[in-house]
Amino acid sequence: MAARRSGAVRGAAAGLLAALLALGGCAAPAPAGPASQEIQSVLDAHARALLDRDEAGYLAALDPALAPAARTEFDRLAKIPLGGWSYRVTDVDRTGEGRVTARAELGHRIKGYDSGPATTERVLDLAERDGRWYVTGDRAAEGAPQQLWQQGEVTAVTGTRSLVLGVGQSRERLREIAAAADRAVPAVGDAWHGNWAGRVVVLVPASIDAMGRLLGGPADSYRGIAAVTTGRAGGGPTAPADRVIVNPDAYAVLGAFGRQMVLTHETTHVATRVQTTRATPVWLSEGFADWVAYRGTDRTAAQAAPELRRAVRGGDLPARLPDDEAFAFGGDAEALARAYEGGWLACELIADRWGEEKLTAFYRAVGAHPVRGGALEKALAEVLETTPERFTADWRAYLGERLG
Repeated sequence: MAARRSGAVRGAAAGLLAALLALGGCAAPAPAGPASQEIQSVLDAHARALLDRDEAGYLAALDPALAPAARTEFDRLAKIPLGGWSYRVTDVDRTGEGRVTARAELGHRIKGYDSGPATTERVLDLAERDGRWYVTGDRAAEGAPQQLWQQGEVTAVTGTRSLVLGVGQSRERLREIAAAADRAVPAVGDAWHGNWAGRVVVLVPASIDAMGRLLGGPADSYRGIAAVTTGRAGGGPTAPADRVIVNPDAYAVLGAFGRQMVLTHETTHVATRVQTTRATPVWLSEGFADWVAYRGTDRTAAQAAPELRRAVRGGDLPARLPDDEAFAFGGDAEALARAYEGGWLACELIADRWGEEKLTAFYRAVGAHPVRGGALEKALAEVLETTPERFTADWRAYLGERLG
């Protein structure tokens, strides 16, 4: 994630979601034990009732004290086109006579957008009464993110290629974001010919503090970041669903070009998720997302890479491509910007010298390697017929040509 010194903000991929869940209302087998199996059955019925829009069935598993909050959640979820809702009980601890605390992975899937569910961890307290289990408490696990519908009434705007869900946002603003996302999808599809949904889900919370809660982290970590993408790298076609989460404060200060770039950048992360793995260095994933976002625009290298240009002109030419640690946010914003700009120009170099098809083939080849070690070397040799040393030298010379 990067923030321009001038205030223009760059989005980036961030964070991992929890493990893959079964789709639909039925969950994977629960841990062994009668209580665990009974609790799994209760939660399965609870999930099915939500998908069936059966309010009475949805409340049947809950202690009456939870009913008011549950009705509110039930109503808010009606705004979201759910295609799946599931629980998978992962652990059950007895806390007293007829009482247990269960940990479960909750997954939801949006119809027409998600091949796999978005997931989070919940902690549920249950009590047994007259031979039946009832949920008496339901809360996020420590460090787990909050869900958008838990933050307020949800407004949904459906674009031609996007679904934008917002809390505390005007419908007009959400429509503007949906229009930008609708433009981003074909722009990404034109550059990346991969197997992806060709649609994107965008969440717009009410504030940066609310954004932090959606991401399960402190709000200050995302201050100045216009948007992030959540998802699990390299998880295959049923990997947990990606969500683009917009920081309403930072996004609002951008001009039209900056807003479009942010959403195109983030949509690129959604499209390339399956081919982005532990073997993929951050300079390549972020540089490629910026390359797609700038592709077809009239931005010059000097305009797109002002911090790196300042360094190059000051005689501080980078000795090597930025390592993953250079992309950590919360530190020196100018150094972070130089890392993003260096990654973008590395991808620009490949597209200019070897061609766009070679760039996408290189991206896939790196991600296909089983481990980080040797991934770049192998892809450079097999796709670009070069070595890390020659490529680094070519990149440094390219920086001088474009920015000097």
